Amino acid sequence: QVQFVESGGGLVQPGGSLRLSCEASGSIFSIVAMGWYRQAPGKQREWVATMSGGGMTIYADSVKGRFTISRDNAKNTVYLQMNSLKPEDTAVYYCNAGWSHDLATKGNWGQGTQVTVSS
Repeated sequence: QVQFVESGGGLVQPGGSLRLSCEASGSIFSIVAMGWYRQAPGKQREWVATMSGGGMTIYADSVKGRFTISRDNAKNTVYLQMNSLKPEDTAVYYCNAGWSHDLATKGNWGQGTQVTVSS
């Protein structure tokens, strides 16, 4: 079973930037889509961005133009560069595999990394 380890979160002021990392286990990393998700306090987990194995990217409207997903297949790692952060971006961020945004299709989750945007 694929394991995910997220890192890079922290406390940042509005307008600031953070870069999240997610290392995934498994030899098929380079051919599977990888996505980022987030869960704010008291809210459902939601999809943020996905990158296919071939490099195609899609983003939620709420982060389009501010966040950039990328990957390093040699390191089995997917990144999320977050710029122009807003307080509403505060959440625990997770990564997972697969093109579908449907959370019901996901297997296990990592521990996530906390992002707090506050002055």
